[in-house]
Amino acid sequence: MLLTYTLICLSLALLGIAGLQFTYLFYLDRVDKERKKLIHQLEIECRRLSARLADAEAHVAEQDLLLNKLLIETNDEMWADIIEER
Repeated sequence: MLLTYTLICLSLALLGIAGLQFTYLFYLDRVDKERKKLIHQLEIECRRLSARLADAEAHVAEQDLLLNKLLIETNDEMWADIIEER
């Protein structure tokens, strides 16, 4: 009789441990899905920001070319004025 109660208690303890493991397994699965979802969102944001950066760099390069062109024309005119004054 005592052996039966001992075995029942042991079975219930093992059942509790198995239930705890399944609960932890489901928790880890949910955390993994949330991390994958977050990584996907971060990849989308990274692509969007990379495109904006490329556009900004192209805009800055375009402005640099325009400024260099204007500075060369301005410097030529300044030197021409200086030479004419002498």
